[in-house]
Amino acid sequence: MRLENKVAIITGGANGMGAEEARMFAREGAKVVVADRQDEDGESVVSQIAEAGGTGVYVNADVTSESDWQRLVDQTVSQFGRLDILVNNAGISSSAYSDPMDLDGWNHIMGVNATGVYLGTRASIPTMIEAGGGSIVNISSIMGFVGGEGGHPAYHASKGAVRIFTKATAVKYGPQGIRANSVHPGFMPPMTTATPQQSVRNEHIRLTPLRRTGEVHEVAAGVLFLASDEASFITATELVIDGGFISR
Repeated sequence: MRLENKVAIITGGANGMGAEEARMFAREGAKVVVADRQDEDGESVVSQIAEAGGTGVYVNADVTSESDWQRLVDQTVSQFGRLDILVNNAGISSSAYSDPMDLDGWNHIMGVNATGVYLGTRASIPTMIEAGGGSIVNISSIMGFVGGEGGHPAYHASKGAVRIFTKATAVKYGPQGIRANSVHPGFMPPMTTATPQQSVRNEHIRLTPLRRTGEVHEVAAGVLFLASDEASFITATELVIDGGFISR
């Protein structure tokens, strides 16, 4: 098993990519802490993990809260004895606020997508260092590389911040055995399925050289690789899983 004896926290683990990451990590031997604010869905993911013979727990946590982060890390260590992997997966989309000049929208999106990653990293690193090292995987986006006409610009700014913060983390904490990498998904569900206009979905496909949208398991597989010891000499890099979108 690729993550045998590893302990992982996955934020935003109740649905979508986070849920698939949690299930995949557990199948590969990790003890998984699913963190989210959607209790019913989070507990469902943990039940699925248990039914498949894995180990997981659900913790209600707000990634913008310093105290929630400390409680999350403390509970993980108390229950499983260590922390090896952090996947900062939680985030909100660019369509959460229709007005691109909405300051509350800017603050909220930046708070969840960027500050949440910082707080999680800050809370987790001391415990990882005590364990002899660890792997941090931050979920950014193709929109961390490019601008766009739709949605709130804070989404692009936040995902760009995650990309560069990941590199800064890797450089600063590499000597202590911490690896940090970012993953940049392209168009895929639930974003594509939540888009009401078929014309918009068709445009996503047209802009993707592979001429299809992605699947969450394709992202989860990349996250699994970066989290595992197979990527032991990979840090400060960007794994783009986008069907070729940013090559255009």
